[in-house]
Amino acid sequence: MVHEGLKKLLNGVAAATRQAHRAPDSVTLIAVSKTFDGPEIIPVIEAGQRVFGENRVQEAKAKWPALKMDWPDVELHLIGPLQSNKTAEAVQLFDAIHTVDRPKIAAEIAKEMRKQAKPVKLFVQVNTGREPQKAGIDPDRADAFLAECRELHGLEISGLMCIPPAGEDPAPHFSLLAEIARRNGLSQLSMGMSGDYATAIACGATYVRVGSAIFGTRG
Repeated sequence: MVHEGLKKLLNGVAAATRQAHRAPDSVTLIAVSKTFDGPEIIPVIEAGQRVFGENRVQEAKAKWPALKMDWPDVELHLIGPLQSNKTAEAVQLFDAIHTVDRPKIAAEIAKEMRKQAKPVKLFVQVNTGREPQKAGIDPDRADAFLAECRELHGLEISGLMCIPPAGEDPAPHFSLLAEIARRNGLSQLSMGMSGDYATAIACGATYVRVGSAIFGTRG
């Protein structure tokens, strides 16, 4: 059952947080609800979960406005790539965007936040594995890009996000992200998924993004 999945996962996050000698409230679970519809999400909300992640603006737009009418305290995070032509909708719909990764998107987000007078929590995505097929700024360009976001676009960046390469030890990638965050004065780290969230928490994650352990897998 969904409730059991959520309970088990929250217990796992709590155990990993204790193991890392961190405060119990220092890690927030983002329940990744992509590909799941409202009726499948509602039991998770009713069980107490309030922070959710979606990969696509259009999919989120189809289901979340109605859910947020009933649960206005739900926080919605965009954790998938953002196309510039979807920026206005993303700023309107989401409370946080984890995938700021290029100057054009930074400029569009800044423009829309001003236009809509809506603050959105922002994370810069770093491509720690330098994978050509994956979104994210190159680690060597991260410092300069963060400075550009802040100084040129006037954006307040809350933290960094990464998705380590599949099949690799995630710990060096999490450590690299934490180091970039440290030297840029950032306290928030969005890293860790179903298979590696405990490692991410040990490396300093403040947000972990988990879906399948809560909702199960699509058949």
